[in-house]
Amino acid sequence: MNDVLRMLVDRHHATDEEDPAAVRAMPVVLRIEKADPPSRTEVLEAAAAAAVAVCLDERAAPGGEWHDELVAWVRGRIRKVSRRARGAHWEAVLALPGVTVTVGGAQVRAFVPGKVSELPRELSRLQISGSELPADEPGPVPPGAHELWLNPRVAMTAGKAAAQVGHASMLLAPHLSPVELEEWAGLEYRCAVRTPSAADWDALVARPDVVLVRDAGYTEVAPGTATVAVNRT
Repeated sequence: MNDVLRMLVDRHHATDEEDPAAVRAMPVVLRIEKADPPSRTEVLEAAAAAAVAVCLDERAAPGGEWHDELVAWVRGRIRKVSRRARGAHWEAVLALPGVTVTVGGAQVRAFVPGKVSELPRELSRLQISGSELPADEPGPVPPGAHELWLNPRVAMTAGKAAAQVGHASMLLAPHLSPVELEEWAGLEYRCAVRTPSAADWDALVARPDVVLVRDAGYTEVAPGTATVAVNRT
């Protein structure tokens, strides 16, 4: 288990006010071309895979070029900020350190976390708003994919939901064995994002083997809202 996963197993969020200049976040960029936008489900599945892929990349290991930034980020509040890009703006961000995941017609790139106040121009110029995509009907769960369940009672934009499923995939990873992580890596950390009925959600979150993502409440939802559930096994 690498340092980032080890810290996720037993971490404590700070409750005091943070210095705005010290706030860190993982940028997540959704490729949403105007003429041919991707499906919402595929975008969310790509975002979930990309976020955990950055944390489990060999460059995130001790001595790796991403290690210190990731550890500094995990020690605080795990923030992610989703932005949308297309055309030349998408091509520009590909030069920045991160991992791109493609699922069907969707592409998402998650970047090495850093201070929000020092965000590269290629990222800071991208829009945070306007990432909404219509609901769609996903197909069968792909073999080997881990299922992430969105709270059916909570409305979120695609950008907000992308950040939440990225949290879920990260919180799942420490509960997997080395063999399971290796197998998941071979599938490019494939995730299946689904929205259950309200009754199925209630039954799911009552299970002892479920990990819940609870939002800090900075945008769109109230603090403490359960946004995503994922089985630990």
